[in-house]
Amino acid sequence: MKKDTKKIFVAMSGGVDSSVAALLLKKQGYDLVGCFIKGWYPKGIYCSWKEDRRDAMRICAKLGIPFITIDAEKEYKRDVVDYMIREFKVGRTPNPDVMCNKNIKFGIFLKRALKMGADYIATGHYVRLKRKIKNQKSKIKIYELAAARDLNKDQSYFLWVLKQNQLKYCIFPLGNLLKTEVKEMARENNLHTADKRESMGICFIGEFDIKEFLKKYIKPKKGKIINQEGKVVGEHEGVMFYTIGQRHGFGGGGGVPYYIVGKDIKKNLLIISDKAGEEKFYKKEVEIEQVNWISGNPPTHLDTRCPLRHRVSFRARIRYRQPLQSCRLRVTRYGLRVTFIKAQRAVTSGQSLVIYDGQKLLGGGIIK
Repeated sequence: MKKDTKKIFVAMSGGVDSSVAALLLKKQGYDLVGCFIKGWYPKGIYCSWKEDRRDAMRICAKLGIPFITIDAEKEYKRDVVDYMIREFKVGRTPNPDVMCNKNIKFGIFLKRALKMGADYIATGHYVRLKRKIKNQKSKIKIYELAAARDLNKDQSYFLWVLKQNQLKYCIFPLGNLLKTEVKEMARENNLHTADKRESMGICFIGEFDIKEFLKKYIKPKKGKIINQEGKVVGEHEGVMFYTIGQRHGFGGGGGVPYYIVGKDIKKNLLIISDKAGEEKFYKKEVEIEQVNWISGNPPTHLDTRCPLRHRVSFRARIRYRQPLQSCRLRVTRYGLRVTFIKAQRAVTSGQSLVIYDGQKLLGGGIIK
């Protein structure tokens, strides 16, 4: 092996994506270490982490690379699970996968990998990373993220929290591949994870009922359900267990579906509406906080001193896989105000609003 061969620690989840990411890097001649990140898993709820770890070990053995387990149980519980529970308690709907990326995969895992001698880390995320020279004299690089070639699998939405000092150490081998191509590569190379079922649900709970999980930490508090006219139509177990936009069979009668359109935390009221009345609760203006710009700075064509006149050069989404929506941006005293051209359904406090310029990921924030 050449002395200048870069050492890459690959996050191995036991799925096909990270398996192929490792395969591609191995074929390129890098010095690899396969890493399974052990998180926190609730007692009494089935989780497949042991099987996933075994699958990751098998892939590493087939590729002929060393395998280690990174124990991040304490950090996972503190920075992902406890964060999620705190947010639900105050009536917000958090995105734990975003916090997992920020604090675990590109936090503790990156930190430990570098300490153990890694030059880079790699993951199976579907996203494209571009390295550009910011200053020709100093050769300072700037790192940009863009949507993956496979827009159906693109995971840039979950990576808006990343910063330059993290991206400089990252490699995303799958950014220019389609999922179908990834699975075909796995089959051609006899990787047993080729047709493994993809994991669904929250990263540490899986497909378990989130409400049942939260009840272990948040005491139910019964309250009234009202419709858009203010009429009481039912009873709920606590507004913290429900999400804006969620479909529910609350007593509307006649088989008509009803949706949650509002939550009054102080009064413990849940507001529902049928599809016809739901549009009254759509929002054009959305405030976000904890704003992060991938470049480290707001876009140069964003006027931070006054409202953007009529310029619409940005697009954003308020949930994963939502088609990008045209919008205007304005920096405020407390964060960023996003004004959509079309009113948006189910704007949910605690979720991520992510901003793009074309396919380029600019950054994002948490919806207030």
